[in-house]
Amino acid sequence: MLFSATTVAVAQDVEFSKDQFGNNKDGLKAALKEIKLGDEFYDLDPPRYEQALPHYLAAQKFNPNNSQLNLKIGNCYLHSGFKPRALEYLQKAYQLNPDVDPRIHYLLGRGLHLNGKWDEAITEYKRATPATGTKNTAGFTQDIQKKVRECENGRRLAAKPTRVFIDNAGPGVNSPYPDYGPVITADESVILFTSRRDNSTGAQKDPETGGFFEDVYQSTRTGKGEWTPARNLGEPVNTSGHDATVGLSPDGQRMMVYLEDNGGDLHEADLRGAAWRKPQRLGSRINSRSHESSAAYTPDGKSLYFVSDKQEISLGGRDIFKIEIDGRGPAVNLGPAINTQYGEEGVFLHPDGKTMYFSSEGHNSMGGYDIFRSVYENGKWSTPENLGWPINTPDDDVFFVISASGRHGYYSSFRDDGLGSKDIYQITFLGPEKAPVLSQEDQLLASRAQPVKETLLAPPVAIASTQVTILKGTITDEKTKQPLEAIIDVVDNSRNQTIASFRANAQSGRYLVSLPSGVNYGIVVRQEGYLFHSENFDLPAGAAYSEVVKDIALKKLDVGVKVVLNNIFFDFDKATLRKESTNELERLQKLLTETPDLRLEISGHTDNVGNDAYNKDLSQRRAKAVVDYLVQKGIDKGRLTFAGYGDTQPVASNSSKQGRQRNRRTEFKVTGK
Repeated sequence: MLFSATTVAVAQDVEFSKDQFGNNKDGLKAALKEIKLGDEFYDLDPPRYEQALPHYLAAQKFNPNNSQLNLKIGNCYLHSGFKPRALEYLQKAYQLNPDVDPRIHYLLGRGLHLNGKWDEAITEYKRATPATGTKNTAGFTQDIQKKVRECENGRRLAAKPTRVFIDNAGPGVNSPYPDYGPVITADESVILFTSRRDNSTGAQKDPETGGFFEDVYQSTRTGKGEWTPARNLGEPVNTSGHDATVGLSPDGQRMMVYLEDNGGDLHEADLRGAAWRKPQRLGSRINSRSHESSAAYTPDGKSLYFVSDKQEISLGGRDIFKIEIDGRGPAVNLGPAINTQYGEEGVFLHPDGKTMYFSSEGHNSMGGYDIFRSVYENGKWSTPENLGWPINTPDDDVFFVISASGRHGYYSSFRDDGLGSKDIYQITFLGPEKAPVLSQEDQLLASRAQPVKETLLAPPVAIASTQVTILKGTITDEKTKQPLEAIIDVVDNSRNQTIASFRANAQSGRYLVSLPSGVNYGIVVRQEGYLFHSENFDLPAGAAYSEVVKDIALKKLDVGVKVVLNNIFFDFDKATLRKESTNELERLQKLLTETPDLRLEISGHTDNVGNDAYNKDLSQRRAKAVVDYLVQKGIDKGRLTFAGYGDTQPVASNSSKQGRQRNRRTEFKVTGK
């Protein structure tokens, strides 16, 4: 029992009446006015709890001992960003009048549940009965059973908490207004998010909530790890209505936003230089008359995971789908391994291309939406793993994103150290201990009408390393040093197939490519009027996270220019070309075909291991093998020469393994054009 019989008997339910407050007519009049104003919002369909709450709290200061007022305040908090605060008012209402409402045990169960008081919540849920006149008693029973299971899940998960700590992202990102819905580049260098600030485009307020309309903002991380002051992206991304972030490509060059047209649709904008293009509505294969609220790109940018309540192919509520963006086939439901009879939301795909984070009301949720992790291996999704307490809470936990390194997660929450309202926070999965703190979050436009988050955070532990390499840098003209909007092709050398193409930023020349482990990658940078540049990254399965910075200077086609062919491979100690060389050889063949006057010297080079004569012979035979391939493909032999230089022209020190690897190379030199 929550309260003893003595406590209940002593409590007095005080009415707002002249009999009780006759000597304070002005105070009573003001309190009744506040209650009336609150009721005007509370009794709407749907109720506007957020607007009703401050009026009720004002009346509460005059008379804290009215059961109905305490009940209404508790119910308002249950529909706010501060849901755990509901409990004290619901308990007070019950203490003042055990018969205050037929739903009181259910509401007390919710308040206890949201505060992580699992066993007490179960007791109250089991005491709850459907209200008189309830037609769907079976539905009520199912709801109670589900909430009891959630409490049991919470009890188990809380017994073995995941240790994390959380830090406010700071005044560069956050403001006195609501800031939420963060999306990040793979390397955490850029963050975009939604905010309801007074400098929003149009500076208009939403008549339903009283807050400013949503706009998209951006901040970048400085070399000291701090965030620069966020700037409003302005038009054409932001409009006079609601504009909310949904997803961002790993390189930050493509963004998805959610707009309230057609019931809620996804739009995409491209970044060209420093300016975002106007968001374009994604096609009918993705958007529908249903509500599409969340989406995530695959690392190659060719497919999209998104959330919708497409009734005809949904397993129940909102589901996660996958679709090829430029294909013709329909969206594919991910099936019962991921989707449940309840709602799914907030999908995010890690840059490794196989680890998905999403929120679900099903599986082993401890209440509302919990964040889950699933890995796609051997043709199927693994059983979703609950990220655990205290990352997940009894309330809705959604729209979680994580860096490529797996070290940091981001979301928004209400906390005492916030700058005024919802703020964006960074979860660190490894770091010094900090005391647990309670936080709450709500996500607005991109999810559903009701606020959706409280999060309790605790100290950190290490997590498994992610299996992805981030390659990034700047592409410039070798001579002018000016940035270039070059194309970056990602090639699977073993399959001789270009699996993705990206574009460097036109203004800065910056690029970022996400390379999941388990592939021998050829990276080819090309720009009209320049010779191509190639790099090789052979990432075996299971290769741990790494971040490689590679600035690339493209060379124009001039006599004497040399280009290393980093994706030409030979059998060990032989001059036999391996099949992984095919794509690079075809690229060289294409260059010669498209430039008929071009003449090249193909040269081979070795490290200093072995004797000079052997190294020179091996390097010459390898260079000849490349020439022979090109001649067999129809290139005039007179345009080609070959030479073997052994170890006489090193490009790095032979004192290290990495240096020796760089010296073992095939390259070409322009001898005529």
